[in-house]
Amino acid sequence: MSASTSSSSHRSRLRLIVIQALAFSLLATLAGRLYYLQVVTGEEYQGKAASQSVRDIVVQPERGLIVDAMGRPLVTNRLTWVASIDRTLLGRMEPRVRRALLKRISRVIDVEPRQIARKLALCGTEGAKEGVCWNGSPYQPVPVAQDLDDATALRINEQPEDFPGVVVVQQSVRDYPQPYGINAAHLLGYLSPITKDELEEAEVGGDTSVNGASVVGRAGVEKEYDAWLRGQPGYQRVKVNANGEVIGEEGDIQSQPGDTLVTSIDAKVQGIVERQLNQMITTARSTIDPVTGRLFEADSGAAVVMEADTGRVIAMASQPTYDPAIWAGGITQKQLKRLYSEAAGTPLLGRALQGQFAPGSTWKPFMTAGALTHGYGTDTRLNCSSAFRVGNRDFKNYESGAYGYISFADALKVSCNTFFYRIGYDYWQRFGSDVADVDAKDPLVEQALDFGFGSATRIDIPGESSGRIADREWKRDYYRSMKDYYCGISSRPQDAPQNKGISDFVYKFAYEFCVEGYAYRAGDAVNFAIGQGDTIVTPLQLARAYAAIGNGGILWEPRVGKAIVSPDGEVIREIAPSKGGEVGVPDAVLHYIDEALKNVSREGTLAWKLGGFPLDDVQIRAKTGSAEVYGKQSTGWVASYNEDYVVVMMISQGGTGSGSTGDGIRKIWESLYGIEGETVRPDKAAIPGTVPPERLPIFARDGSILPPARLED
Repeated sequence: MSASTSSSSHRSRLRLIVIQALAFSLLATLAGRLYYLQVVTGEEYQGKAASQSVRDIVVQPERGLIVDAMGRPLVTNRLTWVASIDRTLLGRMEPRVRRALLKRISRVIDVEPRQIARKLALCGTEGAKEGVCWNGSPYQPVPVAQDLDDATALRINEQPEDFPGVVVVQQSVRDYPQPYGINAAHLLGYLSPITKDELEEAEVGGDTSVNGASVVGRAGVEKEYDAWLRGQPGYQRVKVNANGEVIGEEGDIQSQPGDTLVTSIDAKVQGIVERQLNQMITTARSTIDPVTGRLFEADSGAAVVMEADTGRVIAMASQPTYDPAIWAGGITQKQLKRLYSEAAGTPLLGRALQGQFAPGSTWKPFMTAGALTHGYGTDTRLNCSSAFRVGNRDFKNYESGAYGYISFADALKVSCNTFFYRIGYDYWQRFGSDVADVDAKDPLVEQALDFGFGSATRIDIPGESSGRIADREWKRDYYRSMKDYYCGISSRPQDAPQNKGISDFVYKFAYEFCVEGYAYRAGDAVNFAIGQGDTIVTPLQLARAYAAIGNGGILWEPRVGKAIVSPDGEVIREIAPSKGGEVGVPDAVLHYIDEALKNVSREGTLAWKLGGFPLDDVQIRAKTGSAEVYGKQSTGWVASYNEDYVVVMMISQGGTGSGSTGDGIRKIWESLYGIEGETVRPDKAAIPGTVPPERLPIFARDGSILPPARLED
């Protein structure tokens, strides 16, 4: 063998040894890695693998009940068949198969494929439509239809091969039993899906009671007491296969139902108030307005019944209204548009606490309080002439009636405008003849503010309006905000193209507005004294202020909620009446006004509606009012009260106060005391015992709710 051959053989063996060493090294590394993965960290990776096949499904809690003061259900829950689609499984299908499935589902559940696709889109993703998209977990079946009939639900559940990824189960939704036929939509409120921003805020705050599939209160007591009513969601852990199909259960956490809200509302009284308000509006619409010569429009109205000594709301109605059940099944765009439609009367607006109207002569008792505490006395006599001249304008008495020199009590009884014009003018001359002085003293404005006007009552229903006191400061602020608009109109000829559609009145108003600025003139002061001009109030504000006259000067914060009760019947929280303040009026003055308002019912402007009413047994104090609004028919008011209740009714464009609402006011009082003819029958009263019960309903162990026990029982 040659030397060269030996050297070549040696190099070959050396290479083989190196390759073998590398191979063994790689095998050792692989074995070590496998040992690490399977033995050292095997449990960790096994858990991760298992978790990928286990999903958490949110189980929504049953929302708490809302009941009236006697335990009657106002809002409950009902079971309905709900169809949901597993969007994860749907996303794994070929487009052709997915489209075919959506069409098949659409035909069965009667929902357009396009609408189903919108509901399946995750909120926050491209093309997702707010209010329609899915805001919950992407792994949870998405509800696309509810209130399916039994046959449809059975068909889908019995043919899973035709409807892969479709789940039909029974779920709880809001129901409205409507005891005594009540509506109470503006009191109760409604629910809608939680928004992305609300969900993020809840997550940041650590609130676990909501999730992406939650519905939350949007109005009424549903919103105010949402945290109590919503309950606590549960979670169901399920195993799924590669196709996203459920193949088993891993366990669950039970959901906790929401608490029950006991309200101060009495369903029987609520039903009576709603019917009377509707009847008065219907009657007005068939009555000729003697001023305009056409039928009264009676476009809206409101009524409030409140406990005088606590501020608890017994009934509150508003027209026009809507069916609260339309929200339970997912409101349509057409339905939503109607709720906000001015042509439909804006049904979503609750006139009792959101509607703002000139108070007319119902304002005069508060002006009386202001005058009697700022220089005038009960022995004052002023001329109730047919008109009162201010500058070059005659401010007339209603229907130009004249009663000569009369007292405050008589002025309230006959509702004399010129009597109060003189008071407003007197204060303007003494304290405010400098028309540009926004800080000038005004006893009448001060008294109106003292009775709570111009600010919210703080009722436990969201969205309340504050009304408006049209004083000097408001007029200045309004001028500044509208100066450019009105001065722009008046700076051009009336027939200029930019002024097309502007009426003669508006053009003249714009000119005077721009010239006068925010000057608070004598005309403003005399209008304020009779509840005319730009001052506006809500029916609820007026009810609370009249309660203060009768209860010794306390301004209660109105309350609808009375107690929170757990699902097992334990009282968690009693909601006590809350005092909002006191009016700075001496008891003697309040007593004088109280006595004067008794005569309104006996001899004054409401007497013609109370013939034969047992006023000696049920002493009603009252004040009527007819507020004039430019371009519209008069707004009619009656505000009434006694030691137990306050009853207020208002109809916009309904005519005079007593003429438009007097009959309805009488019917409500008759129901409260069981009056039949001229006889008071307490056993026939709408509320057993005549006055609301102090105790709460009885929550029995079997889940039933019984009327509260009377203290004498």
